[in-house]
Amino acid sequence: MIYQPFLPLDQLTRFTSDQYSDSDMLEVIVKYSGDIMAVGAELDAFVEILDVNYAILTISLANLAKLYQYNEVEYVELPKNLTYFLRESLNSACISQVQRPTSFNLTGAGVAIGIIDSGIDYTHSDFQNQDGSTRILFLWDQTIDGNPPMDFRNGSEYTKAQIDEALASDTPYEFVPSRDTEGHGTAVAGVAAGNGRGSDSVEKGVAPNASLIVVKLGHTGHAAFTRTTEIMRAIKYIYAKAQEVNMPVSINISYGTNNGSHDGSSLFEGYIDNMTERWRSCICVAAGNEASAGHHYSNLLTQGATDRVEFSISDNISSLYMTIWKNFVDTMTFSVISPSGRSTGEISPFQRVTRFTMDGVLVSVLYGQPTHYNTAQEIYILFRGVSGPMPPGLWALSVRGLDITYGLFDIWLPPLEEVGQETDFLRPTVTNTITIPATAHQVISVGGYNSTLNSMADFSGQGTLRNIDFIKPDLVAPAVNILTTKAGGGYDRFTGTSVAAPFVTGSAALMMEWGLLQGNDPLLYGQRIKAFLWKGAERLPNLAYPNPVWGYGSLSLCDTMDLLVEYNQSGFALT
Repeated sequence: MIYQPFLPLDQLTRFTSDQYSDSDMLEVIVKYSGDIMAVGAELDAFVEILDVNYAILTISLANLAKLYQYNEVEYVELPKNLTYFLRESLNSACISQVQRPTSFNLTGAGVAIGIIDSGIDYTHSDFQNQDGSTRILFLWDQTIDGNPPMDFRNGSEYTKAQIDEALASDTPYEFVPSRDTEGHGTAVAGVAAGNGRGSDSVEKGVAPNASLIVVKLGHTGHAAFTRTTEIMRAIKYIYAKAQEVNMPVSINISYGTNNGSHDGSSLFEGYIDNMTERWRSCICVAAGNEASAGHHYSNLLTQGATDRVEFSISDNISSLYMTIWKNFVDTMTFSVISPSGRSTGEISPFQRVTRFTMDGVLVSVLYGQPTHYNTAQEIYILFRGVSGPMPPGLWALSVRGLDITYGLFDIWLPPLEEVGQETDFLRPTVTNTITIPATAHQVISVGGYNSTLNSMADFSGQGTLRNIDFIKPDLVAPAVNILTTKAGGGYDRFTGTSVAAPFVTGSAALMMEWGLLQGNDPLLYGQRIKAFLWKGAERLPNLAYPNPVWGYGSLSLCDTMDLLVEYNQSGFALT
């Protein structure tokens, strides 16, 4: 049986030709069965096996169409760009009590924390032991070619021994040239695992004795961006290294995108869900800073009605996407209207790919179809400046209900960090603003709140209650004015869900130390960690839980640990 992609391949090839020529090589995510290596050999494509069902193929656009002729290929997905979430504590999350020698005395010793981010300042004293040796077991810098890890072909891997050698020298970067030029990964790692050696007055991170496995993500075009394929490689690498050193691992991802259905159905999210079931691990993902960004719009369209959706494009934007998701049962037509008033006219749902040039902007519209993974339909619109950045102005999308049974549709623009605050909908919707992959089913999705005021951070991505079996975020953690490690030395304050997620990542490491390494709960990883974090979360009075803002409540690790002790001592623990 030959499975079909989200749209016929000739249409996909036509659409990608907006950005690639036939000779260009592009990456695709493939879900497969059988011998995918043989397929790659026949198509002159480089195949990277992620696991028994997922692979990344680097293939020419000219050969892409042939890929779908093979029975081994079940589904193909183009990679998407992701960006990190910074706009600019321990006591609030009840972590300090768990760390105290008179309480649980947990420090993360014997547990690995995986940081998938912009890198780490490995020279920062917070990531060194008392003797000056590094706490980093492995560092894979995807941006430096020369010495890739086994089973990978790009980047350079550095071991603990190599980093120790670098730290012992006066010129460490001559030995290990990896730097965190953005500072994002260093800040995230400090929250999860900083040990406070840099200053006596600075709080430690959540798991100050945990070991670190770090991946500095590759990027395309800008240091804040990476691709889904690079994160998938990073996850595979961290799992392999954690198994190599026989350590449970808690992984942090503080990157995300709006490009997708936001229901956990992409191959990217499916791969992450699949990996959470392996080894002794959990994966925590930041919910994003999109609630107040104005990048989501939703409406319920009735039969024959028309909705004019206005959105502004700001200065210096070369290209941006708009992704529309709706029920395939509903038939809707769309018209794009430029700032000068020019219109594409109604675009028929039977025109799979159409292109228009208006006001110096190439507008490409792609109508997708349901797949064997998702019953929904995507309409993807790509705006690209013909000769440089697009002219700023007010655009509109006219949506008409031609044959409506349900009527709901959602639209997303790229995240705040990609297009800024001035590119937005004039009438945005704050719900369903959690970014991908925090929408993956099996991860722990972490929103942010202001722990000083005990109030929700207005930027923190919000979920929806349309599906009670798919509640996101799972919980919230401190995200405003968080003091943590700064690349180049010292400390600084950061705000965003990027620094909320590592509070939970570090907490999961402490839970696994208590459960797995101390022998109190041999199955305390994966979804069991999530369940106890849910149950132990602090909930405000007069609010219904779970809800799309707070999830199951705010992180309260001491309450979670007390519950674990109670359940284990009462004979409820799984055996």
